[in-house]
Amino acid sequence: MWPGQQPPGGERDPQQNPYQQPGHPPPPDQPPGFPPAPPPPQGPPGAPGDGPWGGAPAPADRQRNGGLTVVIAVAAAAAVFAGVLVFTDDDKGSRGGSSDDVVHRPPGSGGSGGSQGPGNLVTPAHSSGPGGTTVLIGKAGAQHTLDVYEDLRCPPCASFDQAVGPTIAEDIKDGKYKVSFHFAAILDETMGGSGSANALSALGAALDVGTDAFLDYKASLMSSKNHPEESKDSYADDDQLLTVSQEVYALKTNASFREALREGTYDPWAKKMIADFDASGVNSTPTVKLDGSQLTGGGGSAPATAKEFTDAVDKRLKG
Repeated sequence: MWPGQQPPGGERDPQQNPYQQPGHPPPPDQPPGFPPAPPPPQGPPGAPGDGPWGGAPAPADRQRNGGLTVVIAVAAAAAVFAGVLVFTDDDKGSRGGSSDDVVHRPPGSGGSGGSQGPGNLVTPAHSSGPGGTTVLIGKAGAQHTLDVYEDLRCPPCASFDQAVGPTIAEDIKDGKYKVSFHFAAILDETMGGSGSANALSALGAALDVGTDAFLDYKASLMSSKNHPEESKDSYADDDQLLTVSQEVYALKTNASFREALREGTYDPWAKKMIADFDASGVNSTPTVKLDGSQLTGGGGSAPATAKEFTDAVDKRLKG
């Protein structure tokens, strides 16, 4: 689904921290905008397609049939106008004024819409913001926001998820804070391959199914049972991602999820998520912030245990 990538020479710089970005490369090319609608077919006067909507030519006796022509034209125009209103009202909530070619699907529709064409930006349900790159999960009344920055291929991120993920899930349910998720592809860039981006695309397909499916699939991808070693780009393989999805009840038999994963429906969305991370100023994973302030554990990096995490959160909330 995501073509593998190798850095020049295929060798890793021994001095390069694989979880530290080597800089901020320019964001990847953005998907093209919606192409303008094709003009109605033209022809000589009276030829088929010469009417205002490409229909049959106007009758020869215009005066006698003028009333009927006006009625048909008004009805057709009303139908077209209504169609435009339906699309606009459904779309305006999450496009945020972006000029990108964005397609918003209803929940669970996956990659079934073949008319969208390859390379179009399809945003998962339950995402928001320009390009659908805001993934915010939690109760509407929660007064605080936890920002979590991770790389789905990163072993330290997996260790963080295994130790702290269940606590974050409980805090979301309790309304302690909302969580905004951000994803990088640092390992793809420093070590070559495509597992970070490919897993993120699959996670977008899970988000389209539901927020619980997203959280459960993310936990399974990061589990000690499934997460690959640093030297293995296992998540570049769609079959491996599908195998892991069988641990998530909402995804086990979900045809739209499987189709979206296989077709790479959310590949462009994953690229935009990664570009947003690159522009965020965060250059290592995992990183955790509460209301914009970074949380650290005893070693000065992200909290390594549930207790360190809870202590850091409570201290920030009280302070």
